[in-house]
Amino acid sequence: MSNEDKTEGCREWAVASINNLIASDGLFVDGDWIESKDQDPYGDIRLIQLADIGDGVFRNKSQRFLTKTTATRLNCTFLEYHDILVARMPEPLGRACLFPFNKKYSYVTAVDVAIIRPGNVSVDAAFLMHAINYQETRNKISKLQSGTTRKRISRSNLATIDISFPPLPEQRRIVAKIEELFSELDKSVELLKTLQQQVKVYRQAVLKAAFEGKFTNDNSPWQTISLKDIGVWTGGGTPSKNNNDYWDNGTILWVSPKDMKCKVIDDTMNKITTEGLINSSAKLISKGSILFVVRSGILRRTIPIAIAEEDLTTNQDIQSVTPNGGIQSEYIFWYCKAHEEDIREKCTKDGTTVDSIETSLLKRYPVKVCSFSNQKQIVQEIESRLSVADKCEDTINQAMQQAESLRQSILKKAFEGRLLSESELEEIRQEPDWEPASVLLERIKAQKSAPDVSKPPAKQSSRKGKKHS
Repeated sequence: MSNEDKTEGCREWAVASINNLIASDGLFVDGDWIESKDQDPYGDIRLIQLADIGDGVFRNKSQRFLTKTTATRLNCTFLEYHDILVARMPEPLGRACLFPFNKKYSYVTAVDVAIIRPGNVSVDAAFLMHAINYQETRNKISKLQSGTTRKRISRSNLATIDISFPPLPEQRRIVAKIEELFSELDKSVELLKTLQQQVKVYRQAVLKAAFEGKFTNDNSPWQTISLKDIGVWTGGGTPSKNNNDYWDNGTILWVSPKDMKCKVIDDTMNKITTEGLINSSAKLISKGSILFVVRSGILRRTIPIAIAEEDLTTNQDIQSVTPNGGIQSEYIFWYCKAHEEDIREKCTKDGTTVDSIETSLLKRYPVKVCSFSNQKQIVQEIESRLSVADKCEDTINQAMQQAESLRQSILKKAFEGRLLSESELEEIRQEPDWEPASVLLERIKAQKSAPDVSKPPAKQSSRKGKKHS
């Protein structure tokens, strides 16, 4: 449905590009090109960055500063209360929020954030911000993005995006209704996040209880052994990527850290041939073996562990152990997941550029084991309880997705002129500043075309000119 079709039922609306909605006392520029050498942790001017720009929410995450002297030298644009900040890079591309602080001359922003200040004779800033976050607008932005490795939208392309808008009093009423509905949604989302955290705590409590012996009635003794004593350890390797004979028509799963996303590995993106296995340092690893990632950037957050569901091999960033007959693989898997933080703390290799686990320390890590029958019972109790947690988590995730869909549904109704009732619209028409949106648009045009002799010429610097090009 085109903008014209949608505004047919609400003839008081108009359509204009973002650039044409900015009054002469407004602003539409990119942030400033501020390099590391320009920054000063003791400066009194805060640098707002992409990380601060949320989807309708100012995230307030950054902690970068520069001095006022530097900001003046660079001819920076100082942010004002309720400026619209638009992220020209993902994720998501084009997300917008209102700047929430009203302390003047204290904030500037990075070059990949566009600043929109509509001006006094223009649309409502909050209305325009919500319009930019509307999915249809995002789709338009996506079509105008450029770049290969890092997608972005230029300010000049952003300026061409069309926005449908109603009379000013209706804009304000729509914003109030959106924010009322969003507030209720936010409360629901906060509750869902609390439930997510409770599920996480429950998982940890289950694992803690399991290895304190609370899931068995058998009081037979436990013993402590090291991981190296539970079975045979095997390292991994990578066949030559240049030899197609090692990869084409391969049948042996070749596992790398990116494949280690869950407990079970039953398929990967890569398979090698028997010849590839023979002609590399990789070894065939038996079904039931436990795989540990020992070198990967992900190790700063978690230690990926998995169980081989079939014979396979791995690359050099993974170590595996095939348990002997008295040890159940699932028991060791859950024991290590229960002690994941302790393993990371005690087995991390120092002095490496990529996060790594020292294999010799990992092999020496102590494990408490009980009888094989008790191991089986403990695993059954863990997996029974955690399957309930999984279902709860799935339900919560679905509800979170529904909340986001409902958010877009609210915006869709708002920008199709269907959010307010007829009685509300009739009430709005009685407000003293009501006028058709087309009249407002004409006044913006007239104001922009009128010369302003009182306004001094804007300062320019080579860097400022470059970022606005």
